[in-house]
Amino acid sequence: MAKSILIADSGSTKTDWRYINSTGHIHQFSSQGLNPYFHTSIQVADAIRAELLPSLMPLLDDPSIQLFFYGSGCGNESSCKIISDALVSIFPKASICIYSDLLAAAHGLCGHSPGIAGILGTGMNSCLFDGKTIVSQQPSLGYILGDEGSGAYFGKRIVSDYFNREMPEIVRTKFESRFSLTLEDALRKVYKEPNPNRFLASFSKFVYQNISEPYCVELVATGFRRYFELHICRYDAPHLKFNCTGSVAFWYSNILRRIAEEKGILLGTIAESPIAGLTLYYTGEH
Repeated sequence: MAKSILIADSGSTKTDWRYINSTGHIHQFSSQGLNPYFHTSIQVADAIRAELLPSLMPLLDDPSIQLFFYGSGCGNESSCKIISDALVSIFPKASICIYSDLLAAAHGLCGHSPGIAGILGTGMNSCLFDGKTIVSQQPSLGYILGDEGSGAYFGKRIVSDYFNREMPEIVRTKFESRFSLTLEDALRKVYKEPNPNRFLASFSKFVYQNISEPYCVELVATGFRRYFELHICRYDAPHLKFNCTGSVAFWYSNILRRIAEEKGILLGTIAESPIAGLTLYYTGEH
């Protein structure tokens, strides 16, 4: 390997990093999510310096590394520039490529083969991949207008059902014993404070911990049905496997498999993160 490689897969909550040095040794790190919709270039650079560099710099054997950054929110030029400016300020000699987190899912899950790639984590996304490029993509409208089947979607439903008293009493009692959430707190966190999508997605863990309750099962199943109906089924590619990454896909994989079968979708790989597949992709093993 002529140059060392640094790969980042950044969602709204967490960034997974893999450093492959010039001899092929692999090192892994993690940092906070770096989303250009919620962070400035200065904030991104500060987070990388504080959370990544202390571990990476002692290992760095090539200042002109190849850096591949896949990120949530990196779907347009202005968003990519926010990330690019931050990375250039830290790695001025690096060769830097910035791609969307959706292409990370495609590269990490499908490799060089055609397939449907999806993301179900804090947010959601999907695409039709021909083995080289994304050829079709349903719009992802974010946590306010869309994000069906994501952690933010489940959280939005949980919080809404709680305050509208649509939640079964047994779940409501558990919710109140776990959280001291007032209406004022919820409205402030969603409409005034940073990262409202993370706040909403944090309630997905409560759903998972109470998945034996029919209410929670149906909440997840309904979200996945909407995800398949509005996104995956629209690609009209029943011969291709649907592959999915993200914490929600991973935690609720049994329900995801059931709804995929219900919708006649061929299911391929479900992974919590695409970073392992991306590592194989760039080392020529995928």
